[in-house]
Amino acid sequence: MSAVEMSRASPPVYEDMGEAEKYPEKAPPTDDPFGNEETGEVKYRVMKWWQAGMLMVAENISLGIMSLPSAVATLGIVPSLIIILGLSGISWYTGYVCGQFKLRYPQVHSMGDAGELLMGPIGREICYVGQLLFIIFLMASHILTFTVTFNTITNHGTCTIVFGVVGLVACGIASLPRTSEKVFLMSTISAVSILVATIVTMISVAIQTPDNVVNDVTTTPSFQNAFLAVTNIVFAFIAHVSFFGIISEMEDPRQFPKSLAMLQIVDTTMYVVSAMVIYHYAGPDVSSPALSSAGPVMKRVVYGLAIPTVIVAGVVFGHVACKYIYVRIFRGERSHHMHQRSFLATGTWVAICLSTWTIAWIIAESIPVFNDLLSLISALFGSWFSYGLPAIFWLLMNKGLWFSTWKKTLLTLVNFGILGIACAICGLGLYVSGKSIHDSSANASWTCASNAV
Repeated sequence: MSAVEMSRASPPVYEDMGEAEKYPEKAPPTDDPFGNEETGEVKYRVMKWWQAGMLMVAENISLGIMSLPSAVATLGIVPSLIIILGLSGISWYTGYVCGQFKLRYPQVHSMGDAGELLMGPIGREICYVGQLLFIIFLMASHILTFTVTFNTITNHGTCTIVFGVVGLVACGIASLPRTSEKVFLMSTISAVSILVATIVTMISVAIQTPDNVVNDVTTTPSFQNAFLAVTNIVFAFIAHVSFFGIISEMEDPRQFPKSLAMLQIVDTTMYVVSAMVIYHYAGPDVSSPALSSAGPVMKRVVYGLAIPTVIVAGVVFGHVACKYIYVRIFRGERSHHMHQRSFLATGTWVAICLSTWTIAWIIAESIPVFNDLLSLISALFGSWFSYGLPAIFWLLMNKGLWFSTWKKTLLTLVNFGILGIACAICGLGLYVSGKSIHDSSANASWTCASNAV
């Protein structure tokens, strides 16, 4: 049964966005994407709110934090701080809307399901394919970072393509657990890893800071460089694509706002502190990824510390992509397969993992420039899944009530404004990232040469 059919068969749990308390206490709805798992060998709806929060922190605070110091160097301290805090606030709001949308329509497990509610079968396929491509590009960015990491640590010990294959195998194996609760255990290690690596980088940069470092409060970059920096900041707030899947595996979906608050407070604090401190000491010549600014010796140390994050944060995204495909294959009358350890159930999961990670590896080898790949991902996908679509979700949930009260009128204007921001990021971001990729990486694809910074 499709998401639209289920929404017609089962009316919304509540009519007003503020009445989440009417959601049944920990009781999965009859149209839940995982079906009945009471007697299943593999259970999915088991995560506490803090486990979901940690999972979101691990996937969000990874590559994004590595590109922020260079964005500050391009834009200047004040514009960067305003943009980081502004996008954080918008992301918090749009994330909250995603949680409310999931409560309103419990059958939604992916952006594809949400797209069907918006535009019917065509919308389902557009959002489903877009979501898969988005996450696979994110997985590719982690494989690319894996090659940079090992080229740095080993001083280009072997062909970069070989390092990419090693990253492909490592991430594929780590993606084999089928439940998010299992991935949560790895995400804890990932969060600690990036925290330690970032702190060590800040200390190293501070100790070896060159004389006469100039920090610009504002700068005058070209439009292309400025907007590339903005899209790099956007990349730091693009976890929304996985929210529906994570909420679906929570024991009590009503507690998602707690998980979201945990994510936004932790990531915004780390982004502001690390970006400003590293830029303050490294100056306008700060590297991207920022870990490369730690110095000839220490950058090997910090890249080594960041290995769990490079792998696990990509695995979290990969797990979400694989789960969307898996649920779509077995959803409905075949849902019992998802709760079994049979050859069909396990073999299908393994095949999906290997296929998606192989595609991600091909993309990583084809677009081998870190900042350019992040900018392309932000413009093409992050603009819509983190900003545009959540604004449309709100407009759908409040259809017919947009101007009913002054509060609704204000929120309507806010959501149309967010939709406009998404369009601007997408259109302008595609132009500047496409031009940058054409100028910088045309001769760097599929090469054994080192990509270490």
